[in-house]
Amino acid sequence: METKADIIKKGIADLLELPRDIVLDLPKITMVGNLQLYIENHKGIIEYSTGMVRVNTKTGILVVTGAELVLRTIVVEEIIIVGRIDRVEFLQ
Repeated sequence: METKADIIKKGIADLLELPRDIVLDLPKITMVGNLQLYIENHKGIIEYSTGMVRVNTKTGILVVTGAELVLRTIVVEEIIIVGRIDRVEFLQ
């Protein structure tokens, strides 16, 4: 559900031509082939195994499934997952 604050932030981002992911604290996901996934603006890891990683974000839970998944980097603002990535999906 979108709040008035989110609507105002969207308007400001559009007016000033600022990236929405930064202004609205949205996750930014970059995938390199099916071997690496880079997630910015996450809210923490919910579950981790070599076959699945679940990451909390402002817009819902990001589920990454595959094989031999490894969390290469975990810092406050970013996570890098490597391995064979089969699927990436959002659950709300």
